[in-house]
Formats: sequence, structure tokens, C-alpha cells
Amino acid sequence: MEKISVKEAIVVEGRDDTIAINRAVEGITIETHGFGIRKETWDLIEKAYKEKGIIVFTDPDFSGEEIRKKILARFPEAKEAFLSKNKATKKGDIGIENAEPEDIIDALKKAKFQNAVYEDLFNNTDLEEAGLAGGKASKERRERLGEILGIGYGNSKALLKKLNKFGVEKEDFYEAIRTIDNK
Repeated sequence: MEKISVKEAIVVEGRDDTIAINRAVEGITIETHGFGIRKETWDLIEKAYKEKGIIVFTDPDFSGEEIRKKILARFPEAKEAFLSKNKATKKGDIGIENAEPEDIIDALKKAKFQNAVYEDLFNNTDLEEAGLAGGKASKERRERLGEILGIGYGNSKALLKKLNKFGVEKEDFYEAIRTIDNK
């Protein structure tokens, strides 16, 4: 496996995440060391954000999502990368540090900007017709869709918001649904 180079700084939660990232890509990381981000770390993130851009790549758990929200509140034009819980879990522990290098590379290649001014291209009917809402396999289908599109997992309401705010195109959405259906 050949490492790829990432020009943006990758914002992660801790040292073990940095080690996993460095196994997969050439680039720099900034560690938040959890939710209580220190002033020096905020300053470093801001410098990277202004000079080269940042990719927020936190764990797919409650704490990781809270840290992500906190960073995006300050840096709304940051890219976001996501890993599914399945790909970030080892022996019951959830974290970027548990992911395989190829999964980290895939997530970083799919990193996306939030679209601050987005139109509602998708609605609840789209989700229902694609089996992403209201069915017994909907949760698993949403997990797989979020993984394929690189937008992370969300319940129906959160997925709808992500599809629209990340500017997912209808043809990419339907291609992902076909991939899920052909599994």
C-alpha cells in the first residue's frame, strides 16, 4: 500500500490517532487531547486552518461528534472525514486508532466541505424510497450509505441534513443505493 500525501492538517483526538494516521498517509496531525481543548491547541488549529486548511477526523462516537461540533463552530469551512463505527472498532474500543490504513486513506480521500448555503435537494421521501427510513434494515442501510459517500452515519433526520449540507449529488446517492442493493 502506497501512502498518499494530505496537504491539510488533520485534526484528531489523540496520540494513538496520530500513530494510525501516520501509518496511512504523509501529513501532519493536530491532537485535541479530548474535549477540553487548550488555548495553545486552538491557536495551532487556527494557524493551520488559515494557512493550509484542516480536516476534522474524530472518532465515530459521542465524544468525537461533540469535539467535531466544537471545532466546526469555530472553523466552519473545515473539511470533514468520517469512519464508520464498524471500521473504527476493535475489541469493543471505538477510535480512529483502530482503523486499517486503507480505511483511513479512503475516509481522507472522501473528506468534504460543508455547504453553508445549501438547497434541500433531498427530502424524507427520498430516504423512504431508498429504504433508509421506516424499515427494519434502515439503520444498516444508512450506515453503509454514510460510509460509501464519506459523510458518516446519521439517523434519518441527521442523514437528510448531511446529504444536503455536503452537497451530495442525486446520481452519487443513487449509485450508492445501487451498491448497497447489490451487496
